Amino acid sequence: MKIYTKKGDNGTTQLFSGERVSKGDLRLEAYGTIDELNSFLSLARSFSKNEEIERKIKKIQKELFYISSDFASKKHEKTFIKEEDISILEREIDEMNEKVPKLKNFIYPGGSIVSSHLQVSRTICRRAERLAVKLLERDEKLKIQVKFLNRLSDYLFILARYNNFLEGIKEEEVNFNE
Repeated sequence: MKIYTKKGDNGTTQLFSGERVSKGDLRLEAYGTIDELNSFLSLARSFSKNEEIERKIKKIQKELFYISSDFASKKHEKTFIKEEDISILEREIDEMNEKVPKLKNFIYPGGSIVSSHLQVSRTICRRAERLAVKLLERDEKLKIQVKFLNRLSDYLFILARYNNFLEGIKEEEVNFNE
């Protein structure tokens, strides 16, 4: 199978639902941002030396493929992301949050290379969520994906903190009095 089809040379692409849309369409912007997030998570995972962190990232990446599939179709017989997936994220957030130092101030995003990449992933996730909210205004069947992305950004924040904790890296607090 060839990678190029030349069908998009006129600035359109085909959705999973079969219709052709502009490559500037909000739907494409949304799932393109999910693709960017997924790729950045691959970068984080490639630097990780911790199997637990790698497993958690890979699981999220798979869920992002599901969300991309949901965004790439205007026909929604079913969606891949379920309320249970959000509950799992919440449970894991709570479990990791119990292990890391309690936050008293803002912290600089970063620490280890893996945690820094996870923090960038969090900001990409926030952008994807903003785009998904705009898409939700046109397609109300995408509510669960918006909710998932909202929770995922929290998950990525705590995952970055948890990774720093596992690596023994102290987070740097922001001092507004300096």
